[in-house]
Amino acid sequence: MLEDVSKRFLHLIRGIDRWSLRVVDTHQEGLSVRQDVIQPPRNLRSTGAMVTIYVDGASGYAATCDLSDRGLREAIAAAGNWAKACQGRGSDTVRENAGAPHTAHYRSPVAQGWNTWSLKQKLELLRHACRSLHIAPQIVDWEATLAYKRQHVLLSSSEGAWIEQEFFFLYPGMRATANEGTRTQNRTHGGAELGCQGGLEKLERVGYTREAQRVSEQALQLLAAPNSPSARMDTLIAPAQMVLQIHETIGHPLELDRILGDERNYAGASFVSPDMVGNYRYGSDVLNVTFDPTESEELAAYGYDDEGSRGESLSIIKDGILLRTLGGASSQQRCAVPGVASSRASDWNRPPIDRIGNLNVEPGDHGFDDMVAATEFGILLDTNRSWSIDDMRNKFQFGCEYGRMIRDGELAEVVRNPNYRGVSETFWRNLKMVGDETTYVISGTPYCGKGEPNQIIHVGHAAPSCLFSDVEVFGGA
Repeated sequence: MLEDVSKRFLHLIRGIDRWSLRVVDTHQEGLSVRQDVIQPPRNLRSTGAMVTIYVDGASGYAATCDLSDRGLREAIAAAGNWAKACQGRGSDTVRENAGAPHTAHYRSPVAQGWNTWSLKQKLELLRHACRSLHIAPQIVDWEATLAYKRQHVLLSSSEGAWIEQEFFFLYPGMRATANEGTRTQNRTHGGAELGCQGGLEKLERVGYTREAQRVSEQALQLLAAPNSPSARMDTLIAPAQMVLQIHETIGHPLELDRILGDERNYAGASFVSPDMVGNYRYGSDVLNVTFDPTESEELAAYGYDDEGSRGESLSIIKDGILLRTLGGASSQQRCAVPGVASSRASDWNRPPIDRIGNLNVEPGDHGFDDMVAATEFGILLDTNRSWSIDDMRNKFQFGCEYGRMIRDGELAEVVRNPNYRGVSETFWRNLKMVGDETTYVISGTPYCGKGEPNQIIHVGHAAPSCLFSDVEVFGGA
């Protein structure tokens, strides 16, 4: 269907020199069993096209879900009118490499497709996981979820691009809520932070069914646990919390359009400026961060971004020094600093903007036990439950589901409601030890919001456990 739309478009666009067309077909399904009761399935189908026209140093775009010849003509006319109206106003928005002349195909690697299991089989898996969560009367709410998304994208352009990509996403998750008196605690596994590309074979990787009892046991532990102490201490952050730490304090500050002020009216700006690239010490010598759309399991893996730039693995921060921003071709054209192929759109009715993509902290040399043993007084933090950060993406305050004290090099008591705060531009300089491959987890989130109009998109974050010194930790309510 996408190919048919694109071929008909070629006949309708005649007389216009520069253009691009992105056609997107999305199918989503969501299943859940809550308190051992099957919930109504969720099913979504969305199909449409984005037309972009380039005229004398300006561009205009228009989206349509009417993929008839009439609908496409109307979108072409609207995009052309916007391009003419934008001439001489603001920055030059022409994407010089947009839809560069590539003929390419990309497909998420899938060993076991979503439809290889019947609906009954999927629901039985969820029912088993849900039953496994309810291990005590204090577990007052419990739920197992499984979501799937397939997105088929075809980008073509006047420059000869024909880039077809097909993505398959899986989002497994479970949650247990424990209550006793006035105290309530949640513990989760999967969901947002364990989304990945691939098929049902990924359920084994994330330990879907075997993790249910641990989730509920830890929820019960938190009910009986003391409140987290408040002090400056070493902090060992697990991969499930590193997702947010990378996302908010490295990812968003390095988006080039944000640095250039595009997001200031909505989601804020950045403490990073263009002159920092190539010389700024973002973190300690052991901090190495990579932008890697070639990591096929991660949520933001792709062959090409939505401007037609080829995705490749590139160092963002090397030995603590900032080397490049997360800016796609358009932003790099506006500001001559190194970037990456990171210009993406959430769907057919949104234009591509700079997004985080797969942004990973590379593994170091230390096992988990080594980092615990190196900590005289500290805390282990796992899984985000709240976050707050200023509009420059600098000062932050994050809360976690689960904490465990470390005393004299050994894991000690569980604590509830642990929180910590810091400043992005100094926090990463206190990174003292980075976990090795045995602590490394591929994670991400499908819920990164940005742009006007808003775009919710998936990003990937793989990370090991990381040990930071001198972090301000405090207990919550």
